[in-house]
Amino acid sequence: MKSDFLLAITQLSAEKNLPKDVVLNAVEAALVSAYKKDSFSSNQNIAVKINPNTGAVEVWVEKTVVEKPKDREIEISLREAKKTNSDIKVGEAIMIESTPANAGRIAAQTAKQVILQRLHEAEHSAIFEEYADKEGEVVSGVVQRFEAGQAFVELGRTEAILPASEQVHTERYRVGQHLKVVLLQVARTTKGPRVIVSRSHPELLRRLFELEVPEVYNGTVEIKSIAREAGFRSKIAVAAKQEGIDPVGCCVGLRGIRIQNIVSELNGEKIDVVMWSPDPATFIANALSPAHIIGVQLNNEEQVAAVVVPDKQLSLAIGKEGQNARLAAKLTGWRIDIKSASTAEAEKIEEAGAPEAKAEEEIEKEAAVEELPEEILAQLEPVEVVEEPAEEEVKEEAEGEPVAAEILMPPQIKSEEPSEEGQPKLRFAEDILTPRRTKEKEKPAKSKKKKKGARTKETGEESGKGRKGRRDYTEEEEEYF
Repeated sequence: MKSDFLLAITQLSAEKNLPKDVVLNAVEAALVSAYKKDSFSSNQNIAVKINPNTGAVEVWVEKTVVEKPKDREIEISLREAKKTNSDIKVGEAIMIESTPANAGRIAAQTAKQVILQRLHEAEHSAIFEEYADKEGEVVSGVVQRFEAGQAFVELGRTEAILPASEQVHTERYRVGQHLKVVLLQVARTTKGPRVIVSRSHPELLRRLFELEVPEVYNGTVEIKSIAREAGFRSKIAVAAKQEGIDPVGCCVGLRGIRIQNIVSELNGEKIDVVMWSPDPATFIANALSPAHIIGVQLNNEEQVAAVVVPDKQLSLAIGKEGQNARLAAKLTGWRIDIKSASTAEAEKIEEAGAPEAKAEEEIEKEAAVEELPEEILAQLEPVEVVEEPAEEEVKEEAEGEPVAAEILMPPQIKSEEPSEEGQPKLRFAEDILTPRRTKEKEKPAKSKKKKKGARTKETGEESGKGRKGRRDYTEEEEEYF
């Protein structure tokens, strides 16, 4: 028949959900502390053993074998030691049973406190070992209370903390609400294991797919990467490890029942399942779904992808506040630059026209020269460039015969009008192009007394305020025009 003490230990192990051996070891350690304070000295080495069948308590004291003991608490004679062990020799240590008749009140209180402390330590150690192996897994819990923005979730054997940084901002939690959370961290503290859980971590999405999609759980369909903005939208890239399997169809399920269960658990968060591809251009095009992609250009050195989309789907590719492009960049690991088809075409035209711009300017200059009248172009003569002689040559020539200096003249135009000597008269291009200014300079000084509206004989121009808006040209001007 079991004693009350053993029944109490059995009940305690059931309440704390601890193995019976763990509880017995904790009680034995507690009794050692109690007996040392009550019946034994502090320098004695004692051990307590509890019989698991009867519940009897035995206290054993370690003593050293000597010929003549001087301190009975730590020494024993050889003759007495041989009663316990016939092979014992002098100088060896032996355990002698010394169970006290009754433990005092102080010892009982100490034993109680130590037993509770040891049980708490054993319970904390068991909880830590249980949840330490579950890091990254999904567990179910019930919201218990809120403190300083943190939510405390009861997981069964322990209470987990849901920090404000790991909460979904679009969700509102209430006491008694059932949640599925992912275990992020389990750490030992003086107050027991500290368990941190999350509702916004991308790992939660992976574990939910493993729970809902058997192909993902057994490894037939592999989740390559996940990009998530908790509460709004997520993208997940999947690939099949066996031929003939549609990874996207497996994750979506018949009529979308599998994906709907995950969306319901995440309170309506939108999830895009895309096909993974080893080709970065194809993968980027798939990641930007549901937008249609015209082309993708990759810059492998800078990890930048230039994506061209139709003009009507530019906003769809970028998404609300850039969400679709941002998630695609996280999913693929590339920086994505999205352009419309018209913008890309305009840039191509500008790049193609850049080298031709200089050629066009040169053509325009040549055209401006060609626009001059043929008569002027025909009469233009090339300018002779006379090199100046070196100083030594000038000195030699100065000593010898006189040298006629050649004067550089501006371009001249031959006029058909003969000069007095019978040679063609030379005229400067400046005189022809700006006849009015040059003639005005050659005008003789006019008399101050002139009537308004009078006309000069030399130029034929009106003076004063006579006939407005009209002037007569000289013979040379008329000949030019």
